[in-house]
Amino acid sequence: MQKRIESLPARLQLLIPAACAVLLLPASALAQPGRFDERISRAIAGCEASIIDIRHQIHANPELGNREFETAAMVAGHLASLGIEVKTGVAHTGVVGILRGGRPGPMVAIRADMDALPVTEETDLPFRSTKRTTYNDMEVGVMHACGHDIHTSVLMGVATVLTDLKEELAGSVLFIFQPAEEGAPAGESGGASLMLEEGLFEGIEPVAVFALHIDPQVPAGDIVYSIGPALAASDGFSITVTGKQTHAARPHTGVDPIVMASQLVLALQTITSRTLDPLDSCVVTVGMFHGGERSNIIPENVRLTGTVRSYSDAVRDTVEQRMTEIVEGIATAGGGTGELTYSRGLPPTINDPDLVRSMIPTLQAALGAEHVIEGPPWMASEDFSYYARLVPGFIFFLGTLKEGTVSGDLHNPGMRADDSAVPVGIRALSNLVIDRLLLEGGER
Repeated sequence: MQKRIESLPARLQLLIPAACAVLLLPASALAQPGRFDERISRAIAGCEASIIDIRHQIHANPELGNREFETAAMVAGHLASLGIEVKTGVAHTGVVGILRGGRPGPMVAIRADMDALPVTEETDLPFRSTKRTTYNDMEVGVMHACGHDIHTSVLMGVATVLTDLKEELAGSVLFIFQPAEEGAPAGESGGASLMLEEGLFEGIEPVAVFALHIDPQVPAGDIVYSIGPALAASDGFSITVTGKQTHAARPHTGVDPIVMASQLVLALQTITSRTLDPLDSCVVTVGMFHGGERSNIIPENVRLTGTVRSYSDAVRDTVEQRMTEIVEGIATAGGGTGELTYSRGLPPTINDPDLVRSMIPTLQAALGAEHVIEGPPWMASEDFSYYARLVPGFIFFLGTLKEGTVSGDLHNPGMRADDSAVPVGIRALSNLVIDRLLLEGGER
């Protein structure tokens, strides 16, 4: 196991075997699941080839957020063919399905996102995307560079497997095929927040919601999870520093916003190092610094923009307050003015600790303990967070890296995910749903 951990990328170097976490669980949670293992295996074997073919079709025909028309039609047709209740047009192009089990019980939800990114694919996959479209008034390539083709096809496979077991299911399953996880087009709303605003959970609040996300740097066959914080909040900010324009040869006759803005870039880093508790992870990044038009002119204005990543609303509040104080203080001291616009983005994604711990035995039984690894949270963000703020949620990372190959990371033109991860994802999610329903009914 130690050799295996050392082979993982830097952000996963501190991973520990899931078995260690299981030792901390109460005895009542360690009952080994598996009564449906053989039937799940048969169902996966029966649908694997067709689901992988669907994955290829989706990958070769990617669509941007709120424009997932063909993907949504494929999903809706598949669910309908299984006899699942289907609702389309949710949050523009979203698809929702309900599978009602043969026995009474609660509802468990599973979510997959369907949208692609404005990225031109640079892989040699035989089903690579060559699609192009218009995005922000520019012609761009379109690619499933974040693996949503895997997410969608896996959930279609889960629907197939659970339909085969419908009569034994102790409750119902809500399938959520979500558009615009990467963000809605300019001037539009979308994604998880819009699905919820339109009443996704009204009258059918699930007892749990599950999802997976691929990781092209983790070996196919493995999954990585975290307990508690899983993915970060993503906030944005814009700072305008205003001085007084003048000739560069006479700086004393003006007020230099470039000097003030430079001081701001450095001072903002003290929020993490000197204001927050060292155990409260946070990243403040100034990503753009715009000011000036000629080398011999001290400009009137400078604009800074960036992001803040953190794992709690309390940290977000503190960062915003300190940024306001720092901007005003430095601008005033320099003789100018500063204006901060702080925009709350996606909230942090928090995996429910009780839910995760209760599901570890399920994942171990389904995939093998050596393939279920606990890892640290990641500073990326995900709008799965909106679901997990309302009901207990659990999102994990599905390894997609084939041995002997190299893949670009997420959102990279060279990102590639191996087909062998598809049945692994189907097996993991199918078992999680079945066992969650059994646990809720006190049967496991």
